[in-house]
Amino acid sequence: MTREEMLAYCLAKPGAWLDRPWEGDEVVKVGSRIFAFLGSPEGEARVGVKCGASREVADEWLHRFPADARPSPYIGRSGWNTLRLSGGIPDDELVEAVDGSYDAVVAKLPKRERPTG
Repeated sequence: MTREEMLAYCLAKPGAWLDRPWEGDEVVKVGSRIFAFLGSPEGEARVGVKCGASREVADEWLHRFPADARPSPYIGRSGWNTLRLSGGIPDDELVEAVDGSYDAVVAKLPKRERPTG
């Protein structure tokens, strides 16, 4: 999966929008919260997503894909992982990871910020 394909998939989610909160880095948000970190367009194709409610749950990705998954910097302890897009993780599993991250973030949004579609 390419970075462009992943970005398009993320932006197709109800209420999703692109933000650039840090110079050179792109994230996709729903409401006021990030559900996918895409990093710099010039960097390695990867996506940072919430992979579980805890580090222990998110660690399953590290065991299954040791060369392509790692805890996300700064927020990894909260169940966020960075997944390589051009590695050994199948596209359907990358999509499932984004779906799970989106659903987890939407569930925590205040009702007024939740997408209606």
